[in-house]
Amino acid sequence: MIRLFSNMIPFSIAAMLLFQAVTPAFAEQGTQASEPEITEDSRPVSVQLEELLLKSSPFEAVEGFASYYASRLAGQRTTSGHRYNPDKMTAAHESLPLGTIVRVVNPATKQEVHVTITDRCASKSFHFIDLSRAAAKKIGLWGKGKIKVVIIPLLEEKLEKPA
Repeated sequence: MIRLFSNMIPFSIAAMLLFQAVTPAFAEQGTQASEPEITEDSRPVSVQLEELLLKSSPFEAVEGFASYYASRLAGQRTTSGHRYNPDKMTAAHESLPLGTIVRVVNPATKQEVHVTITDRCASKSFHFIDLSRAAAKKIGLWGKGKIKVVIIPLLEEKLEKPA
């Protein structure tokens, strides 16, 4: 579980990004032959940040199945106390902490979505996540009932108090 303690993590990430942006400028100003050459990481920043998050997450990526909430559940209270809104990027999971942000990837199409766990679903003998309508549409699940996905828990955020 990662928690953002008084902006420490965002500050350290910002410092890392600043260092990476400044490093090439220093390298161009002329380095001595005895100094090792500093090379810029050519991977996109989003990939670098995701790797940092994944390395520090106590959870592992798992293959499982995804389904989506029935339309009749719109407006019903979730386990977190929030009302289910089909247009928000939320999901239900049997064991991940409420407030955990999860990346759900459809391996067949490489479509992905980030959702926040706001509800619980029934315990199953396999890994399972229940997505909101908007999230299901974003990964190509809408209208299919159930598909195989990769579930990657990223971090835990404090949920706002329900209205």
